[in-house]
Amino acid sequence: MSDKRTLGHGIIGAGWMGHVHARATGRLTHHYPDLPVRTSLVVVADTLPSHLDAFVDQHGPLDTTQDWRAVIEDPRVDVVSVTAPNAVHGEIGEAVARAGKHLWIEKPVGLNAADCARVATAVREAGVQAAVGFNYRNFPPVEHAQQLIRSGAIGTPTHATVRTLADYAADPAGTLSWRYTVAQGGHGILADLGSHGFDLIRMLLGEIDELVADTATFIDKRPIAKAGASHFATADLNDPDVEFGPVENEDYICALLRMSNGARVTYEAGRSSIGDQCNYGFHIHGTEGALSWDFRRSDELSLSVDGPFQGRPTQIALGEPGVGEYQRFQPGAGVAIGYDDSKVIELARLLQSVEAGAPVGATIEDALKAALANEAVLASVASGHWEPVG
Repeated sequence: MSDKRTLGHGIIGAGWMGHVHARATGRLTHHYPDLPVRTSLVVVADTLPSHLDAFVDQHGPLDTTQDWRAVIEDPRVDVVSVTAPNAVHGEIGEAVARAGKHLWIEKPVGLNAADCARVATAVREAGVQAAVGFNYRNFPPVEHAQQLIRSGAIGTPTHATVRTLADYAADPAGTLSWRYTVAQGGHGILADLGSHGFDLIRMLLGEIDELVADTATFIDKRPIAKAGASHFATADLNDPDVEFGPVENEDYICALLRMSNGARVTYEAGRSSIGDQCNYGFHIHGTEGALSWDFRRSDELSLSVDGPFQGRPTQIALGEPGVGEYQRFQPGAGVAIGYDDSKVIELARLLQSVEAGAPVGATIEDALKAALANEAVLASVASGHWEPVG
């Protein structure tokens, strides 16, 4: 008989990300058979019955509810995933922690830093563990880059470019989902990809002292979405009956950052960048070398760390056993791990946190730091000046 401890897992939000969390809990023991604690999915909540039906069809028999509070109150539930829209992150995340449940919450953890701070306070006061969905930091080459920078392999970091560019909002026919309203989605690209970008910057280069930024909205109105429509739904713009609503938040951000260690960073994020599908990555220079990573080639880390200062070649280091969590998924180099794999790592680290009684991986405090960077962007846009972060 197994001596492993099983925690009941409840999910609030049965959209795409809810399915990602469910798949992660199903795959955990495949990749972490030695982990002394595991999860078992017992209940899912969503306001749409069709979402709940699809969830049960894909993930097997489990209880369903349209009331998220029922998940938190369920005595079988020990860990709660919050994969609902941004507007309810703060209320639900705080309630999960206050109920003494461990929290797996998607970024950006609310509409603003105040929402994130209330969740962080609840987590600290309740003494529970919390993981945040900053999954890009989990890819083995990204962790390798962090180790190389910390070991001095590129010398002192001097300057970097970081990007999170996507085309999911490039089509003007894309309907007006909750992502395009401040009340439901927060500040657009900042809430969606900006939080990821700032997390990567902090992970690799440390704290941000100050920044100056500009933002823009390139598509200022969209067709009004039908109830239950996905984020990728489109409308016929030639249909005279199509109604439009205003886009309230940002399509684009560009920021210059001054880091506490003296490095300079240029960060660019966009959701309407035609030709860019998940173009996320970084290029970091130091006094003795450079490195770069592209999510679309997630298994590769480009390195220029040995040789003359001028004319030095760049080499490709592949993920392989011994680098990050790679060995949990593949036996040898050359087989890239994917997005869903990074979420399995995220769940494993939450459970490692539960077992150790101390945070492992991206935490609620990391989410708060990213939220404060987002707030500094908005402050800089309003003032036209450099603004402190945090």
